[in-house]
Amino acid sequence: MITLLLGTVLLAGCDSQADGEQSAPPPPEVSVAEVVVRDVRFWDEFTGRIEAVESVELRPRVAGYVERVNYTEGEVVDQGDVLFVIDQRPYRAELAHAEAELAHAEARVELTRSEAARAEALGQSRAISREELDQRRSAAAEAEAELLAARARVDTARLNLAFTEVRAPIAGRTGRALVTAGNLVSDTTPLTSIVSLDRVHVHFHADEQSYLRYDAMARSGERPSSREERTPVRVGLASDSGYPYRGEVDFVDNRLDASAGTMLMRAVLDNRDGQFAPGMFARVQLRGQGADDAILVDDKAVLTDQDRKYVYVVDDQGLAQRRDIRLGRMAEGLRVIESGLEPGDRVVVRGAQRIFVPGMPVAAQRVDMSDPRPTVDLSAAH
Repeated sequence: MITLLLGTVLLAGCDSQADGEQSAPPPPEVSVAEVVVRDVRFWDEFTGRIEAVESVELRPRVAGYVERVNYTEGEVVDQGDVLFVIDQRPYRAELAHAEAELAHAEARVELTRSEAARAEALGQSRAISREELDQRRSAAAEAEAELLAARARVDTARLNLAFTEVRAPIAGRTGRALVTAGNLVSDTTPLTSIVSLDRVHVHFHADEQSYLRYDAMARSGERPSSREERTPVRVGLASDSGYPYRGEVDFVDNRLDASAGTMLMRAVLDNRDGQFAPGMFARVQLRGQGADDAILVDDKAVLTDQDRKYVYVVDDQGLAQRRDIRLGRMAEGLRVIESGLEPGDRVVVRGAQRIFVPGMPVAAQRVDMSDPRPTVDLSAAH
């Protein structure tokens, strides 16, 4: 009986051990990627506005009634195109009157010149008094002056007549017509506006800390000063997910705005395709500091433990080990790791939630750091 009970107990123990081995879970599958090591250049981000390189508020140079509006609102015009015509009749009459005065002045000059010449001849023979000779000379000089004044009045009248045709001073896109035919306008009346199109400016404000950092980089020779050389910028509009447009900084203001603590900067962009319009919101990236041999990881691999950041790395034994890290800035879609990782480390980028404790065995699959899709099985659990 004792022998039978002992055999039963031993058999039960063997069955329990076999059941325990069969119920052990397999190592969790995770995706790992080797840290990226490369030289990076950081891009500082700012917000700004698109502005036209040239912008004109068109006003007439002479007063009068608008005879016709000679353009379609919103169309692109060339420099010199006639946009508004002011009633020309008063100015044609003024020009005719000035030309008549000019003809009268020319005739008087001819007469006084002849009289002065005869007086000079008579003066040689003392047949005319000195006083009369001086009067003839004075009359000739006065006539010459009146001729110059008459010519100036003709020039002014011609200018005023030309100014009745209000022309586009620059090429660009026109705005809304602020007056219509029949309205009386003066030289203070706005007619419309024109903005240039071929290039645009992006105005943005850099904070004081960034400005001081750029200045220090220029002094150390790490990057040329934006005042001396054009610094590259990348620009994105409100509808863009990235920064597809390229430009250059062409102006830095001469003083800091004390109320806002910012420095005005300006970039220029090509706009031959017409994708930019003045007033648009713009996101601007300005080339900043760089880092040599920086270690980068996918931001999705970074985990948080209260106020500490960490990642899991897979060692040569296929075990997941915790590494506390210090984060840097984003660069080219990846996160710079300032400390905690070394070149060659394999970081868990997917499946970290399956790791319950450090040192846990995992089944790792190799992925690319910037494209975390499994490609090759790296290791198996031991």
